[in-house]
Amino acid sequence: MTRPAIEVADIVRAKGRQYLEPYQSRVSYQQLKAFRAVERCRTAALGGHKDKCVKCQYEAPHSYNSCRSRCCPKCQAQERRRWLQAQQRDLLNTNYFHVVFTVPHELNPLALTSPRPFLDLLFDASSQALLEVAADPKWLGAEIGFLSILHTWSQTLLGHYHVHCVVPGGGLSRDHQRWISTSHPRFLLPIRVLHTVFRKKFLAGLRQLYRKSLLDCRGPAADFRDPAWFEQLIEELGDKDWYVYAKPPVGGPEHVLGYLGRYTHRMAISNHRIIAFDGEHVSFRWRDYLHGGKQRVMPLDAVEFLRRFFTHVLPRGFVRIRHYGLLSNRFRKQLLPLARTLLAAQDRETMPLPPPPDCGIWHCPAAAHLCASLSASPPHNSISQA
Repeated sequence: MTRPAIEVADIVRAKGRQYLEPYQSRVSYQQLKAFRAVERCRTAALGGHKDKCVKCQYEAPHSYNSCRSRCCPKCQAQERRRWLQAQQRDLLNTNYFHVVFTVPHELNPLALTSPRPFLDLLFDASSQALLEVAADPKWLGAEIGFLSILHTWSQTLLGHYHVHCVVPGGGLSRDHQRWISTSHPRFLLPIRVLHTVFRKKFLAGLRQLYRKSLLDCRGPAADFRDPAWFEQLIEELGDKDWYVYAKPPVGGPEHVLGYLGRYTHRMAISNHRIIAFDGEHVSFRWRDYLHGGKQRVMPLDAVEFLRRFFTHVLPRGFVRIRHYGLLSNRFRKQLLPLARTLLAAQDRETMPLPPPPDCGIWHCPAAAHLCASLSASPPHNSISQA
């Protein structure tokens, strides 16, 4: 893939100070940390290195170090490749479904002021809804496993809080003696039941957080201070249809990893979507899903662009890719081999385990061998201090 002409880092270096001036009091420590990482990524401020091949003595030109921040659009491609290679060992020889759980936009202010409890609740409510409905004998009657990935943005970088779940088409019976497949190859679970259970669990959890005073009702969430107003909003949302979407199967196991790669290790916008920056305004491509997914171009003030971008920085240590059921860390070693055995008993061949992930940092373009770092230069003090 060719290098984009305009990057988020270019906009940060050009308009970053103007962004910080009006929003200084509202920028969290994690957002400021992400801002500095993107600003200094692959510059003299972080130092540099030279690589030399241990096989053919090929020596690469001097390269600046990357920031390795999960908020940097330039530093996640390699991490995503490593993660996807590691996930190959968890694939089952069955079809997969894609389910999306979305929170109504009326609750966005709480996500801005109380991101950790709000987003934890989103994970908990969506995962419990999937596990509970799938375990009901009326629908599937199976113990399932799935992967959930958090997204907090829309195509225009506004708040849009939702999780993507990738679910195998079936699960283990209650006694763990057989594999129960979905009743139809293109149907997982009833959507209306899923969104009803998800809505009920999320609103119950939100009430509990509110009663325990775990929600920050300041700034954009100031209206939530009034208990009567809060209860009225909860009742209105309880009568509203929440958006839960399930796609048909995304293909067999050979297609799952490529599909997952579109949703993992992403931060709001990729550099390749930015098409122009004139010093004051940024233009980027976005897909209008309300009108058939047409691709459009949005011009935006550079400071507003940065405000939207850094709004999606997650709290420190927050895990945005989580595993549940059969794929959870607690059960994976015991139940995944059992699931493969039961699938094989249904004439589904066991998938061969892939080789260990290739974690090499750099490969020699001449000999295609792993290269070792030859030397490193310290950060440039004047830039670092600035």
